[in-house]
Amino acid sequence: MRKNRIGHLGIIGFLGLVGLITGNFGFYGFFGFFGFFSAFAGRDGDERAERNINRVCRDAFVFTTVTSAFSLAYIASFKAMQVWPLALSLPFFAIVLFALSYVCYDRRGD
Repeated sequence: MRKNRIGHLGIIGFLGLVGLITGNFGFYGFFGFFGFFSAFAGRDGDERAERNINRVCRDAFVFTTVTSAFSLAYIASFKAMQVWPLALSLPFFAIVLFALSYVCYDRRGD
């Protein structure tokens, strides 16, 4: 079985330091990626954890694909540009869904 590399997403958390340098508060959201270091540390050989990670990746992918398609279709058909910032924030909602799904699958234990 291959080693899970999803914990390396924590490296993206260092982009939050750009917010400290530039004063742009939008970069502070990247600090949330540091949670990937602790959430997936030490789970190299656990097959159940690997199965749960595969499930939550599927859930997050489906959520992002479906909501992006609907939001882009809505924006294009109604020319609702005020919804565009919300549509761009959908990947961050997918990260929250990823974390919540992982906790749910992990506690359920099947």
